[in-house]
Amino acid sequence: MTPAELEAARDRLVPDVVAAGLRVLFCGINPGLMTAATGHHFARPGNRFWPVLHASGFTPRLLKPSEQHELLSYGLGITNVVARASARADELTDEEYREGGRILQEKVTRLRPRWLAVAGVTAYRVAFGDKRAAIGPQERTIGNTRIWALPNPSGLNAHWTLATMAEEFARLRAAAYADG
Repeated sequence: MTPAELEAARDRLVPDVVAAGLRVLFCGINPGLMTAATGHHFARPGNRFWPVLHASGFTPRLLKPSEQHELLSYGLGITNVVARASARADELTDEEYREGGRILQEKVTRLRPRWLAVAGVTAYRVAFGDKRAAIGPQERTIGNTRIWALPNPSGLNAHWTLATMAEEFARLRAAAYADG
């Protein structure tokens, strides 16, 4: 994909992969330009979401971003805190995060997943006004939906390795499947 093609995807919206009653609704920060250009979530080659999803046991094999709709068959889905695509998350404003958090709460109320898993604790903190949130399960719920803050799978998040990230995703998986 050329730089011009990527730039043309700026601000483009990417459809959610969702259904009512999911076991886990994964929530990215916002679509990157590669995601917006392809229409596939977590599409940038350096993003570790798909490898971590598999390594943690959520999927029986490593899915490609183009196979994202297969997640629904596993009771999983994907959305974002902020819908608009950008090259970097630091291009987003706190206001966009807060508005995204409000929209996300409405979406979760409507879809009723068992767990909302926000992949990016800093995005979670701003979107939900919880400055002390840490990686792991949160006290806050949205109706009966529990919330888990996960590390951001971006390749830029170097202090989380694929292995340590997979361990955290596996903790969520154990909790998500503990209730049946």
